[in-house]
Amino acid sequence: MKRLIILCDGMADYPVKSLGGRTPLMAARTPNMDRLAREGASGLFNTIPADLPAGSEVANLSVMGYDPRENFCQRGVLEAASLGVELSDSQLALRCNLIWAKDSKIASHSGGDLSHEAGAEIIRLLNDKLGGNGIRFYQGVHYRHLLVIDGGDSHIECRPPHDYIGKEIAALKVTARGERGEKTAGIINKLIADSAAVLAALPLNREKAAPGEKRPTLIWPWAAGEKPRMKTIKELTGLDGAVITAVDLIKGLGIYAGMKVIEVEGATGNSHTNYEGKAAAALEALKKYDYVYLHVEAADEASHDGDLALKIKVIEDLDSRLVAAILKGVEEAKTDIRIALLPDHPTPVETRIHVKDPVPVVLWGSGVTADAVLEYNEAEAGKGGLGLMDQKAFFNNFFGKNRS
Repeated sequence: MKRLIILCDGMADYPVKSLGGRTPLMAARTPNMDRLAREGASGLFNTIPADLPAGSEVANLSVMGYDPRENFCQRGVLEAASLGVELSDSQLALRCNLIWAKDSKIASHSGGDLSHEAGAEIIRLLNDKLGGNGIRFYQGVHYRHLLVIDGGDSHIECRPPHDYIGKEIAALKVTARGERGEKTAGIINKLIADSAAVLAALPLNREKAAPGEKRPTLIWPWAAGEKPRMKTIKELTGLDGAVITAVDLIKGLGIYAGMKVIEVEGATGNSHTNYEGKAAAALEALKKYDYVYLHVEAADEASHDGDLALKIKVIEDLDSRLVAAILKGVEEAKTDIRIALLPDHPTPVETRIHVKDPVPVVLWGSGVTADAVLEYNEAEAGKGGLGLMDQKAFFNNFFGKNRS
């Protein structure tokens, strides 16, 4: 039996007053997700343990098959793996956002959907002006990049920019956890301060911005960590796996999990992603691999930007352009398959930050007995036959029964 996870990053939400108390998922038109709910079994899944941060690295570990308490690793090292940056045991890796700062506050966790060429120019400039002496920047995608510090220490506290939108930058400095982290905290805070002048010199920042247009005005390193040590998916489940995503964090998880990372042209990590290409890639991967992890980032980005209309649109696009194509493909191929559809964590569009609430999940396909749930959303999933699951229960439900 094949297994496919369709992971809709940040799709779950809270009721929104302007939607009459519905969530964006309830308000969106999702006939294909609703079909999965009608024909499958629904429930809720606590993807993030109470003692771990509400991050995508934690939640995706849980969904992918790992106990995050045993395998937790900061996203900086995962994104390094995705970019092909091999870390030594003495190097510290951090995600490095290009953020939009305005009036001494974080205006956005991103500096816009930068082209590959614009990103390359910025990284070259950062390395020229701020790099050297054990400090190096690496290009990622759009606003998401990487900072590596030789001899850096992970005993520091960094603030994820998406959790502090509208907050004063001066109050968000990197702090040390004890004496060990003091030097590293000082290095990072200086890099942040010095980056303002470097980025101000960019041609795109010298042009007049449209009202509300995001620009890359500051670097923001966070999620510092060293290399993880984890079992492969093959060792964990007995299955050969592949991962499809535009996000370096998820690619890095796949690499450390020993999964094949499949690139899709036009996959961007935002609302303009290639849904059809991702669906086609997943169907093709299922011919070769036992387990495919298909990740779509767009809803999370819309939530971080506080864009309710866009969040509803990307949920509808996901349903009509990806889920529909996958259902058609597996039925035409008569694939023996079990599908799980779920977010990794909620990202409420009104608060714009990740939260730890359980997420709605539906299992569909081989070996799944349908329950009475007729629609896929946060409220209806809570009435489903799967109940409230922790990581172990989800693992057993998705991988354990009729395992082959």
